[in-house]
Amino acid sequence: MTAIQRGAAFVLAGEMLLAVMGAIIKHLSPDIPSAQLVFLRNILGLTIIGPLLIGREGVAGLKTRHLRFHLMRAVIGVSAMYCYYLSLEKLVLTEAVLLKLTAPFFIPVIALLWLKESTSRLIWLTIAVGFAGVLVILDPASADLNDYLFVAAGLAGALLGATAKVTIRRMGVAEPSARIVFYFGLFGTLITAPAAAAVWVPPGLSTWLWMGGLALCATLAQMLITTAYRIAPAGQIGQFTYSSVIFAALLGWLFFMEPVTGSQVVGCALIVGAGLFNLRQRRAPA
Repeated sequence: MTAIQRGAAFVLAGEMLLAVMGAIIKHLSPDIPSAQLVFLRNILGLTIIGPLLIGREGVAGLKTRHLRFHLMRAVIGVSAMYCYYLSLEKLVLTEAVLLKLTAPFFIPVIALLWLKESTSRLIWLTIAVGFAGVLVILDPASADLNDYLFVAAGLAGALLGATAKVTIRRMGVAEPSARIVFYFGLFGTLITAPAAAAVWVPPGLSTWLWMGGLALCATLAQMLITTAYRIAPAGQIGQFTYSSVIFAALLGWLFFMEPVTGSQVVGCALIVGAGLFNLRQRRAPA
C-alpha cells in the first residue's frame, strides 16, 4: 500500500471516529453541560495518550521547546470545541458536521489578514459558494433567532479551527503527533476545569462509559488524521475529510431518527463541491 493510500485510509478512519464522537456528544448533551463534556473529553483523552507516550518514549518524550505554541493551539482548539459541542446539542448531526467543514473557507481570509498571503479569484468564488450552502441549510425564511445562534456557533467553531491551522503554519512548529495530542489534552484540561466545576453534574456509570468511548474516538481520530498528513501530501488526501458528512448522515438517521432533507442535500452539495474545488485549486501548479 502506498503512502497516499495509507493516508487516505487513515483520514477515512479518523473521520468515521469523529462522526461517532459527534453522535456521542449529541446523545449526552441533554443531560451533561457542554463545558463539562469538553473538560471530560480532554482529561480522559489525556489519560489515554499520556501513558502511551511515556511508555513508548519515557518522560523524555514530553520534552518540548514549544510550550507556548502548544498553549496557544490549545486555547484556540478548546474554544472551537465549545462552539462545536454547542452546535451539536441543538442542530441536526449532519448540519453541525457540515458547518464544521466550512473551516477551509476561512483559511484564505485569515492567511490574507494575518500572513498577507494572496489567493486567486477562483478560491474566493468557491468560498462564496460554500457559504451559500450554509444559507441553504439555514433556510432564512423559516429560521428563528435560536437557529441563527446555533448556526453562528458552528461557524465560529469552524473559524477557530481554521485559525488553529494558520497558527501552526505561522509558528512553523514540527512536533511528533503523540506529543501534539498530549499537550492539547494537558492544556485543554487545565483551561476547561474551572468552567466544568461551575456547572458540574455528577455522571452516572453509563455516562462514564459513553465519555470513555468519546475520549477514545477523539484521541484515535487525532492520531490517525495527524499521522495521515505526516505521511501523505495534504492535496492528495484532503478530499477524504468530507466523508464525515456521509458518516454523520448515517448515524443521525440510525440513532436520532433525523431524516435527510432537500435543503441538507443542496447545502451539502454546495459546501462539499466548493471544498473539493478549493483543494484542487490549491494543489494545481502555479
